[in-house]
Amino acid sequence: MADTQYILPNDIGVSSLDCREAFRLLSPTERLYAHHLSRAAWYGGLAVLLQTSPEAPYIYALLSRLFRAQDPDQLRQHALAEGLTEEEYQAFLVYAAGVYSNMGNYKSFGDTKFVPNLPKEKLERVILGSEAAQQHPEEVRGLWQTCGELMFSLEPRLRHLGLGKEGITTYFSGNCTMEDAKLAQEFLDSQNLSAYNTRLFKEVDGEGKPHYEVRLASVLGSEPSLDSEVTSKLKSYEFRGSPFQVTRGDYAPILQKVVEQLEKAKAYAANSHQGQMLAQYIESFTQGSIEAHKRGSRFWIQDKGPIVESYIGFIESYRDPFGSRGEFEGFVAVVNKAMSAKFERLVASAEQLLKELPWPPTFEKDKFLTPDFTSLDVLTFAGSGIPAGINIPNYDDLRQTEGFKNVSLGNVLAVAYATQREKLTFLEEDDKDLYILWKGPSFDVQVGLHELLGHGSGKLFVQDEKGAFNFDQETVINPETGEQIQSWYRSGETWDSKFSTIASSYEECRAESVGLYLCLHPQVLEIFGFEGADAEDVIYVNWLNMVRAGLLALEFYTPEAFNWRQAHMQARFVILRVLLEAGEGLITITPTTGSDGRPDARVRLDRSKIRSVGKPALERFLRRLQVLKSTGDVAGGRALYEGYAAVTDAPPECFLTLRDTVLLRKESRKLIVQPNTRLEGSDVQLLEYEASAAGLIRSFSERFPEDGPELEEILTQLATADARFWKGPSEAPSGQA
Repeated sequence: MADTQYILPNDIGVSSLDCREAFRLLSPTERLYAHHLSRAAWYGGLAVLLQTSPEAPYIYALLSRLFRAQDPDQLRQHALAEGLTEEEYQAFLVYAAGVYSNMGNYKSFGDTKFVPNLPKEKLERVILGSEAAQQHPEEVRGLWQTCGELMFSLEPRLRHLGLGKEGITTYFSGNCTMEDAKLAQEFLDSQNLSAYNTRLFKEVDGEGKPHYEVRLASVLGSEPSLDSEVTSKLKSYEFRGSPFQVTRGDYAPILQKVVEQLEKAKAYAANSHQGQMLAQYIESFTQGSIEAHKRGSRFWIQDKGPIVESYIGFIESYRDPFGSRGEFEGFVAVVNKAMSAKFERLVASAEQLLKELPWPPTFEKDKFLTPDFTSLDVLTFAGSGIPAGINIPNYDDLRQTEGFKNVSLGNVLAVAYATQREKLTFLEEDDKDLYILWKGPSFDVQVGLHELLGHGSGKLFVQDEKGAFNFDQETVINPETGEQIQSWYRSGETWDSKFSTIASSYEECRAESVGLYLCLHPQVLEIFGFEGADAEDVIYVNWLNMVRAGLLALEFYTPEAFNWRQAHMQARFVILRVLLEAGEGLITITPTTGSDGRPDARVRLDRSKIRSVGKPALERFLRRLQVLKSTGDVAGGRALYEGYAAVTDAPPECFLTLRDTVLLRKESRKLIVQPNTRLEGSDVQLLEYEASAAGLIRSFSERFPEDGPELEEILTQLATADARFWKGPSEAPSGQA
């Protein structure tokens, strides 16, 4: 059996996303709009397979063929006849559900590979004897021969996503190192090109000289097209002695299907903002233009309070080992009016609450751009995973001047973060009932503050292409040094490009810290309906949850590589370190032995010291985070953040030893089953599925009824066209990793 780190357990939690009532309240036109946007999202989400690992598209195609020919119950009879036990077949269903849920064979939360928890030869018998193999023997055998070994392989370099010797990634060809990634980013900055929709491929000529291809995601390839801002960039360059070629056409047939559905959605747009937004997204995906996506995002920001909310594109850069390239995602959701009313009251108080943050007003945006903040019930979320809340767009220039939107995903929160008492680890017994009672409400508060006033606060100091500054060089003083500002962002530089590998985690840490800091403000708790003892319990559980999360985060640290695999969890560990450093008994972590005789631990937070000890420590840390971010001080930011993120076995905490305990008692992240929408005449039907691995598989088997086989062919052809870039994937490239 594989190490439990690399399998999904048979008893993994599976929940169904409930959006029945939200969907019922939509008008026929709104349903059609939501349906076509959902189709666009699901099609685009398939690109994530090509952004994850070389074998992921083949695994997806193989599983899809199997379950289209035989549903999970029918395949079960065949599997048992082939000699599998019930447990082994369930392990296969869980693996398949995991691949669909993560859009690949690496966990979206933690970037760790997972493999089937059954013998390879038994799975081979099931696959080669299946109905799918009877119908298409050559295709099924070919898929198995292509991905079977890699599906099970846990060679060291294949255990995690990463760059160079640290892991596998398909954002870069297999021979790229961190040095290549840095050079490519400098090249992109020099040409004012965004990395969000790119991948980087390196080939070395006979003389050992590297040649780089920067490939943009687009429907169009090399064929002539009407002039656009992208066309002039499609050429060869010499940069610092290395040849670069900018091309486009990545994921072209997939994006073609996205564009077709966006065109159909336009007919049902509720207003001109939505229509113009979709037109720009279509332009973006057709041409490969991030500038067009920015224009679409401007219209999206201006579309205040829509009934059907959505966003689509190459958005989050968490899984790019360098931190600049966006994973494709698309979501469609319906507004929950009752919860949104609370968030609207928080927005109304935002300008006042921003003044409570521990940095000078000169480090805040010149004008607070009042955003939308809604609670949504998700109908569709395509990509590698579903978050609890979102603050988008991620484009720094838009966020500073145009604003942003915040969304809390209410029906995701309701199922993904529900906790059973018997599965609650690392808490004192007398904290467990209080934790269960107040975790949901406290998380609503934390998500609201994190998204609106965490990600929505702070100013970046920028010098534009004309040399003009967006701050007064004479009067703005760095509160940490008492001196004038010495560093800033230059034209073309962004937060992601400058802080690269730590950008995502650093920003999540800043947002989480803002949430903890501002939840102490009585006005915030009143907005959410909490006063007196209830308000104090919400504060306590919010802080306790963050402290416990910091301990659980150790699962996502890799000691062999000295690195973190998940931005949010690294951020929570850093906050735990900051609060532990405050001392005075605010937090104690005590190793114990569990009732099963195995190592355990207990976390205790002294609620009487949250304000007197915790708040001042958080205040100092938050101010330093913001100042370093505003000034683009990468060296200072790295020193601060990486110092707190270091995991050692130094007493008293002995974090490496605690990590072993965390791994021993970890609970796998839940799988979420999402519904489908189906067009029947002019009516849109909602199709729901049971909360099980088999239900999740059925939801995917019915997701592409018209063109499933075509999509599998597209995915395998695209993967095969680039397969040479990852030949011998267990061999790390030479040079610095």
